[in-house]
Amino acid sequence: MTQYKFKINGKEYEVAVNGIEGQNASVTVNGIDYSVELENAPAVGGVPSETAATLGTLRGGTTNKVSGGVERSEPVSEGSSSTAPKAVGAGKKITSPLPGVIIDVCVKEGEAVKKGQKIAVIEAMKMENDILAESDGTVTAIYVSKSDSVLEGADIASIA
Repeated sequence: MTQYKFKINGKEYEVAVNGIEGQNASVTVNGIDYSVELENAPAVGGVPSETAATLGTLRGGTTNKVSGGVERSEPVSEGSSSTAPKAVGAGKKITSPLPGVIIDVCVKEGEAVKKGQKIAVIEAMKMENDILAESDGTVTAIYVSKSDSVLEGADIASIA
């Protein structure tokens, strides 16, 4: 594991690079684990890959994705069933219409939803904004957690 300390706009960040596998790196930023996609991955041996075998299985079975700081907590599919499960994240993604903070996630993965049903609530500029399902279906993935900061266009959930 390689550790760094960054100061960005006066705020300090402790970053640990836990491992790299292909175009994905497992990192910890101020105690929170993420899996980040690299645009220019280093050559083999550029960063230790101590956790390459478990990359993506962070904090209790969730894979954290960060793309420009906007995505987090993509559930990891576990177990098997006699029927073929829908792929995690399959379906139409519901995205944030504006930057803000997630103050509530109203559905769970696997839950059936109806068009117009509240998926999450985002607080932006002291106002609460409901994020609604755009169609009937089943929630295949939740990408955010309560108190996550999101940017406009961040993935909130997938519905298939």
